[in-house]
Amino acid sequence: MFVDSHCHLDRLDKNGPALDEVVKQALAANVEHMLCVAVSVKEFAQMKSTVGHYPDVSMSCGVHPLHNEDVCDYETLLAHAQYDDVVAVGETGLDYFYSEETASVQMKSFVDHIKVANVVKKPLIIHTRSAQEDTLQTLKENYDPRTGAVLHCFTESLEMAQAAMQMGIYISISGIVTFSSAKELQETVKQIPLDKLLIETDSPWLAPVPFRGKKNEPKHVIEVAKFIAKLKGVSIEKLAQHTTENFYRLFTHINRGSI
Repeated sequence: MFVDSHCHLDRLDKNGPALDEVVKQALAANVEHMLCVAVSVKEFAQMKSTVGHYPDVSMSCGVHPLHNEDVCDYETLLAHAQYDDVVAVGETGLDYFYSEETASVQMKSFVDHIKVANVVKKPLIIHTRSAQEDTLQTLKENYDPRTGAVLHCFTESLEMAQAAMQMGIYISISGIVTFSSAKELQETVKQIPLDKLLIETDSPWLAPVPFRGKKNEPKHVIEVAKFIAKLKGVSIEKLAQHTTENFYRLFTHINRGSI
């Protein structure tokens, strides 16, 4: 069985029966669980109404670093993070590739998310791009390793991955790893231990080969798994077992026994 550790089902431009079919197809492909990740606290209620009724879908709550117009205060974030149906805090983090000019706003929001996660004891979902030094330093200064965290859709250096893993942080790989242009990432993935690895789609974006250029869906996490298994020279069964166990080890508020 597989899990999609990071998707945006509420962004698929599908709802009702169409979204029902997306979830049904994922389950049929042996994707037993999907984590729908928030990009805006303001939109959390809408996300919950869209995906909250699926027993095989869990939700996070947070503000994406590129959604600066949606930044909320610490108290509001804390209140939302305490909801029983919220299993993680984020996604949050730093993105200097697309928006370096908002670095100070991103940083304050990132620190708030880290502190909230520490308080509610729910893991962080971290987005980082072209901000390696600041991301790691901010985590070192504010993050409690007992909280748990993942660097999602990882595309940065092996050195960053190793520094994060030393803090107990998981590394999640998306369909980008299947791209022919991702040679450096592929070499990095070879060095990530199976017990620190997660897989994801980040759907509806970043569809893996052979679906690149099309709308991505959770069922395509199988293609990510197949590629990584071949890359690392392990069976698809072993890759699935490790990444699924890692998922439930990190996201402890998801009870696998009830699925």
